[in-house]
Amino acid sequence: MPALNHPRPHTETLANGLQVTLRHAPNLKRCAAVLRVAAGSHDVPLAWPGLAHFLEHLLFLGTERFPAGQGLMAYVQGHGGQVNARTNERTTDFFFELPTQAFAGGLERLSDMLAHPRMNPDEQLREREVLHAEFFAWSQDAAAQQQLALFDGLSPTHPLRGFHAGNRDSLPVPQPEFQQELQDFHQRFYQTGQMTLSLAGPQSLDELREMAQRFGAEIPVGQRVPQQSPTALMNTSEKTYQQTGEHRLDLLFAFEALSESSREALAFLCHWLNTAKPGGLMAKLREQGLADSLKAAPLYQFAGQALLHIEFTTTQPGSVIRERLLDWLGFFTSQQDWAGLREEYIALLERQQQVSGPLLLAQRDSEQLETGLSDQGVATLKDILSKIGAVDNFSGEWQLPSPNPFLRAEAPAANAGLIRGQTSKHRGLRTFAQDRSRSRRENSPMQFSQVLPDNTDEGAIYLRWRLDFKPHASLHSNLENCLQPLREDARQAGVDFSFSASGNEWLLKMTGLQAPMPAVLEHALKELTTPGAGFSQDELPSIALMPIKQLLKALPDHCLEPAVVSGDLQQLWSSARWEGLAVGLSSQTQAAMGLALSRVPGVADQQSSQPSINSQRLWSTVDTDSSEQALLLFCPTATRDIADEAAWRLLAHLCQTPFYQRLRVDLQLGYAVFSALRQIHGQTGILFGVQSPRIAPAGLLEHIEHFLGELPGMIDGIDEATFINQRQSLVDQFDLNSLPVHQTAELLWQGKLAGHSSDYLKRLPETILMIDRDALLAAGQRLNQAVGGRRCLASGPAPSAVWQVTK
Repeated sequence: MPALNHPRPHTETLANGLQVTLRHAPNLKRCAAVLRVAAGSHDVPLAWPGLAHFLEHLLFLGTERFPAGQGLMAYVQGHGGQVNARTNERTTDFFFELPTQAFAGGLERLSDMLAHPRMNPDEQLREREVLHAEFFAWSQDAAAQQQLALFDGLSPTHPLRGFHAGNRDSLPVPQPEFQQELQDFHQRFYQTGQMTLSLAGPQSLDELREMAQRFGAEIPVGQRVPQQSPTALMNTSEKTYQQTGEHRLDLLFAFEALSESSREALAFLCHWLNTAKPGGLMAKLREQGLADSLKAAPLYQFAGQALLHIEFTTTQPGSVIRERLLDWLGFFTSQQDWAGLREEYIALLERQQQVSGPLLLAQRDSEQLETGLSDQGVATLKDILSKIGAVDNFSGEWQLPSPNPFLRAEAPAANAGLIRGQTSKHRGLRTFAQDRSRSRRENSPMQFSQVLPDNTDEGAIYLRWRLDFKPHASLHSNLENCLQPLREDARQAGVDFSFSASGNEWLLKMTGLQAPMPAVLEHALKELTTPGAGFSQDELPSIALMPIKQLLKALPDHCLEPAVVSGDLQQLWSSARWEGLAVGLSSQTQAAMGLALSRVPGVADQQSSQPSINSQRLWSTVDTDSSEQALLLFCPTATRDIADEAAWRLLAHLCQTPFYQRLRVDLQLGYAVFSALRQIHGQTGILFGVQSPRIAPAGLLEHIEHFLGELPGMIDGIDEATFINQRQSLVDQFDLNSLPVHQTAELLWQGKLAGHSSDYLKRLPETILMIDRDALLAAGQRLNQAVGGRRCLASGPAPSAVWQVTK
């Protein structure tokens, strides 16, 4: 088994004042960096709301050394990584994840863009329009506005009540005073004393420290700048308030003068508030018909202040819910220092750390939280409960949640693979029972991939059912609700699983630690096949997603043939056909799956399921109920041949940065602009997406097609060395030594659905390396001619008769 990550990272302050946290995690295949600046939207002078957010955007526009096309975003995307930034109330975070061999280049670009931004006035004006489009989308987003409204009960003078997003009116770029403040803000806060750099990767601590020192050498040296403490959260003696809406109750609790351990204390409290196990708050509320869901989380924490939000989905009076909440908190308060709960909490945090990727590890390290609830945290939690009004006096029949069964570490059997009485010299001898178990697995629709070694602790399982009917949305929602407690237990134990519906298909997917997977799978199948899961016509209203996200959610459904809807669970299972894939599982885990696999409903799926639209141009209009416009254009490969997929991948790789530059930066069509290769139900294609506040879908499509029309010229304009380097960087993304298990599993699953052989991940990079410029130009021509067809989802009607309108 791989070495476990140490629970605490190494921390130190470099000679120049830069704080660093370094995590040597030998089991990681990639590296991540998080740079936190102790300055955010609440540190901006009142005259210039949005300045901190605006500066975050400007830093990505390139430097003299690394122009935008060679900057951090383009570099990370070109190496198959992920990158982003976020401006919070009192901090600004920049973070990325990359393969190990490309990590130093990412750090080099991050330090350069933070230390040497160009601040070009023309670029500022263009980026302000992008920020304004983002602001407009935010102002139209129901979820964002609902979140903002939660602060309405706070003091009007507290910064949480202010406007901080930034828009065209609040950012007067041409004014000298604004430019001076922009420069001053950057110089005051973007220096070593105000920064913490967190690195996580398989490198040694010495190597990580050397990288941190090289990073810090470019950053201006400075001293820590004290951040001004805010006014009181509430200017009344009452420190709590509530808001009600349709099917919703929000309770908010404001705290002042909390100790430094308040973050860990609130995290611990929210964890146990959110549990849905029998005897707990949520289980009782649901049992008594008082509420359908509960979510507790701190909305704000700074300088001893905190705002705790507890959201209920309910139609009952707030006073009833609040009374039950305080009664449960009284029961919770009565537990002596929460010894058993603290022990389990530490176990689940350690398990989460064991399966976390480098970016999540680095982000957690940047928060510098304790792993668990310390003794100081216990004292702080008691203070918090006292301020809420919880007392050791309760009337309900509450009980502590039962221990998570999947967190119990099972000791591996000695001489794994042998039966009682055998020794190593008998290896290869099997009992009749073992033979029958092996036969069931080999004849099963479940395929056990041998691509990854079976001596690691991670794995993945996919189960897909094709149904004769499309499941009713309420039936699927009910099944998901039944799975929720199990999903939470599994997540805490290191197994993420989802149960998703697309058209007439159901997909159960598990990734993470393989040891608990057989037991989790067995429990999940039991829940899914229980008739009592039932069918209900009632659907609770949900907050609408932003238009582009609505289209992304709807796309997989539109890629399947329409089917008759059914809400009868037994009818659906009776004719279900299933197939599956397991990746990275040891022989011991495979053997343990025998019982679960024998309980999979349905029969083996013997049919090929490869949706194809050939050369059709299909247009679906989706009502997004928004003033903003959005469009997705999915361009499938011309054939299922791996050579076509390889060419499409290289086209997508080369298009990503220029497409973003053209439509978002140069044309400023909108905030949400992207292009990427996608695989949907085994069908490979390039997906283009745009959301715009002012351009109708027909106009967005015209811009995308114009970009595609210029592809041949763009390909011709790439010099040979760059072409070879770009092709190689794409190939490097399929190196199994740097590809996380969940990404490997997803590629193998999509390859299986597409009908590729088991050596798919070996052949794909080899095929990409064989693509020369002429072959890529030919692929670009097929893309422009829509030989593989096109599927468009948009918020408006089709622009011409060339498109076939579908539902």
